[in-house]
Amino acid sequence: MAILDLPFNATSTPLMVTDHHYYPLEVEIANYLANEWSVPVLLGIFAAVCASIVIGTVVILDKTHPNLPKGEKAAIWWFVISGAIHLFFEGYFSLNHTRMGPAQDLFGQLWKEYAFSDSRYLTSDPFVLCMETVTAFTWGPICFVVAFFITNSHPLRHPLQIIVCVGQIYGLILYYATSMFDHYYAQITYSRPEFLYFWGYYFFMNFIWMVFPGILLVSSVRTIARTFQALDKLTAAKSNGKANGHANGHAKKTI
Repeated sequence: MAILDLPFNATSTPLMVTDHHYYPLEVEIANYLANEWSVPVLLGIFAAVCASIVIGTVVILDKTHPNLPKGEKAAIWWFVISGAIHLFFEGYFSLNHTRMGPAQDLFGQLWKEYAFSDSRYLTSDPFVLCMETVTAFTWGPICFVVAFFITNSHPLRHPLQIIVCVGQIYGLILYYATSMFDHYYAQITYSRPEFLYFWGYYFFMNFIWMVFPGILLVSSVRTIARTFQALDKLTAAKSNGKANGHANGHAKKTI
């Protein structure tokens, strides 16, 4: 390994490693150690955990709220898994961003695998850190609140759903935009060129948070629009009823 600093100890600066496979190839990663687990093992565990969360949510909903429409149940599944990923997985990065290079726990190795598509996750990039922190500790908890509000038809469900969906979409747009800006204008590439890393990890795995929040955002906007439309019609009907009542009363007095 190419070491650029003095040997590391408790009082020295971190070892800055450049002998790695991340892009740009010259990027310095503090105390970097290659993952100990294979990619199939890491992805398999992550998929199994996500599946367990979804299946557990399905089972609980079927027992506690069997009459909920399928669309509402699907929204709950999404918000629960989304909230879990935001709060725990992305929250892990936010709290441990300075030690991602040598991390060998499950989440640390998963982030190092994902970093092949975006090495900013191994360098405490300011934008990525701020974006992930907001996502983890703002959108994460709100996702769970929205999931709960769906079960009891809480009046704040759709306002909060709009807020969290807009936040997720806006964050993703900025995430894509900052990376593409550096790629095209600063000639800095953070992703390896292989299909798996750029199209699989970087594009597809993130674009999911464009698709589902987009669908739920449109649904909430339509629901609120219909509600106000119905309210306006009801208000107009009451106003007309009062006006007709006053008119009839005046006519009777005249007679």
